[in-house]
Amino acid sequence: MENGLIFGPLDMLAHDAAVTDVAVTCDGRIWADRGDGMEERWVPMGFRSPQVVREYAVQLCAQLGRRLDDSHPIADASTVDGIRIHAVIAPLVAQGAALSIRFPDRTLARLSALGASGMFPLRWGAVLHGLVSGRATVLITGGTGTGKTTLLKAMLAECGQRERIVSVEETRELGGLPHGDHVSMVAREANIEGQGAIGLAELVKATLRMRPDRVVLGECRGEEIADLLRALNSGHHGGMTTLHADSVDRVPSRLQTLGLLAGLDPTALSMLAEGAFDVVIHLERRNGRRRIAQIGVLQVDRERRLIGRILADWDGEHEPRCHDGWAAFVRRWALSGIDAAASAGTAGIAAPGVVHARHGSARGAGVGTGAVGGVGYGGRGMVGPDCPTAVIAAASTMGLSESMWNGWR
Repeated sequence: MENGLIFGPLDMLAHDAAVTDVAVTCDGRIWADRGDGMEERWVPMGFRSPQVVREYAVQLCAQLGRRLDDSHPIADASTVDGIRIHAVIAPLVAQGAALSIRFPDRTLARLSALGASGMFPLRWGAVLHGLVSGRATVLITGGTGTGKTTLLKAMLAECGQRERIVSVEETRELGGLPHGDHVSMVAREANIEGQGAIGLAELVKATLRMRPDRVVLGECRGEEIADLLRALNSGHHGGMTTLHADSVDRVPSRLQTLGLLAGLDPTALSMLAEGAFDVVIHLERRNGRRRIAQIGVLQVDRERRLIGRILADWDGEHEPRCHDGWAAFVRRWALSGIDAAASAGTAGIAAPGVVHARHGSARGAGVGTGAVGGVGYGGRGMVGPDCPTAVIAAASTMGLSESMWNGWR
């Protein structure tokens, strides 16, 4: 393979472009996910015994410079192009080793391709494009294997080539991003003397000295949340990160738990989080199919508690449902995406005519910082009076009625 890894018995699965995950259990059984969930697979040269599985795991990790032995029974490693390997050996597991391999998207799907594959309704394409072109700060949430990194890569692929992207990860998954001005940094474990460890929090601080246009944290899972929130509240717009969470309304409790690890009290974290993220995009996986299930925002209520507010949701089969605030959210972000699609001819994104809009700055027309039920979404922008037909058509592609659009024109 291009990454130079020798997969041996798993070589056939490693070269299968449809395979996203491979797992080997302690007894040597092999499982693979080709989009429909994990299924047991047979390969010509299997693993004869638990000891063979252990030896294979040790050799695979050694190719990436990771120790896997009795003193270091857990190894987590990755290649520059994003293949992740996780291994655990006995006695932490019953026998042999448990091995998990995750392969990145081999084609680096763009937003248009993800929409065509059913990850989100096509009418949401202009919103997603608008979030990128408008430099929104994006929080992508979901469980394991829901497509968070896939969507993150697709959105980063829409960034302008003149933008400088600095990414930070625990294990490298964004290294293969085809972007000229991209710096990919990963955390480093301590050496055998226990020295030299570089954590995510330190790397997030370092990004601010590297003249980034976008700060990207592959996954937020610990005390680095404090440095990330401070960075996103200090004028660094357009950043993106992912987070494990069950739904948009469960994001606040997840962030507060991480904040406690960093010494942030819930009130301080609430104020920082509301100002840091413009949108929360939540993904789910059902019957092997990944989809954007919810789009929402984080806000602070009158009791100064952080809440997750769902603006739109989709079950993957029927028409997406819009909730209070969706119209204003689309009004703020989608028009720039429609403009970009119309001018660039982006495939798969509905662009009914050119909408002449004077948006002002993306932040200046943004979410109000007042309590829920108060001002809410502030910036209405100005729509050119010479294109009402195009504006109404644009509203239709977003699933909004003409009356809803006219109500806040």
